[in-house]
Amino acid sequence: MVSMDLLDWLRPWEPSPTLVLFFFIGICLFVRGTRVHRVGKVRQAFFWAGVVILYLSLHTHLDYYAERMFFIHRVQHLILHHLGPLLIMGAYPGQVLRAGMPMSWRLRLRDFRVSRAGRITEAVLTNRFLVPFLFVVLVLGFLLPTVQFYSMLDWRLYRFMNWSVVISGFLYWNLILDRRPSPPAALSPGGRVISPIITMVPQMIVGAVITFTEYDLYPIFDLCGRAIPGMTAVTDQAIGGLTMWVLAGFVEVFGLLFALATLMRLSGKNRLPNKQDRRRKSAPTVAPVS
Repeated sequence: MVSMDLLDWLRPWEPSPTLVLFFFIGICLFVRGTRVHRVGKVRQAFFWAGVVILYLSLHTHLDYYAERMFFIHRVQHLILHHLGPLLIMGAYPGQVLRAGMPMSWRLRLRDFRVSRAGRITEAVLTNRFLVPFLFVVLVLGFLLPTVQFYSMLDWRLYRFMNWSVVISGFLYWNLILDRRPSPPAALSPGGRVISPIITMVPQMIVGAVITFTEYDLYPIFDLCGRAIPGMTAVTDQAIGGLTMWVLAGFVEVFGLLFALATLMRLSGKNRLPNKQDRRRKSAPTVAPVS
């Protein structure tokens, strides 16, 4: 029998019907889609693990502790920004979710994707420069002491912070974990290997700076009342910095290794564009002489 303490911990700290609705729709579509497409056990395990840890991070009492301990806040964002989206996108759920939609939804989605607005939206959401930029800027921008202070006090900013890092995580790992050659993939196989290195470095540098700073950068956690009274602000801060420096870097290394495996697989199948292909694409088209 589950203890009341565990049930209390699973109870939402700040209930969000919108969040519950998104999870419910996503789960229903995936379950329906698995009846159409055969989805292996590993892919299903990735999807369900990602869904569970995202829900636990967003809609339980973990949120209470994340508002009162800096290192728990960083662990929460490690899951929201890195691990949760990585696991779900590693399940390659796109085709499965589409198959789970009612036919009317699928037709509307198809019509939207071929429309001008749809093409622009897809181009923005898969932009090889914008998406990695947002992936880094959103997580580091909220670590600025002033931004962090107001984000922790205003529930609207707090939710925007959490939701924005989740969305940027999905967009980023959608690019990195793509197994196709480019085109049709938005990012080249080599770019998928280089991108995690570029995005990892500034996060690790900021994590190291936070770790070794010997004064309290984030007094907001003292103002809210630290959940672990015996832990000093500097110790809390150092553990949070290490979480960014080491654990977040480790997750990105996993993505890098996956992208490297994709590059080697495509190279082995001779599906990487060569110099002649690039010249042929860039050469002007000459009209035949009649």
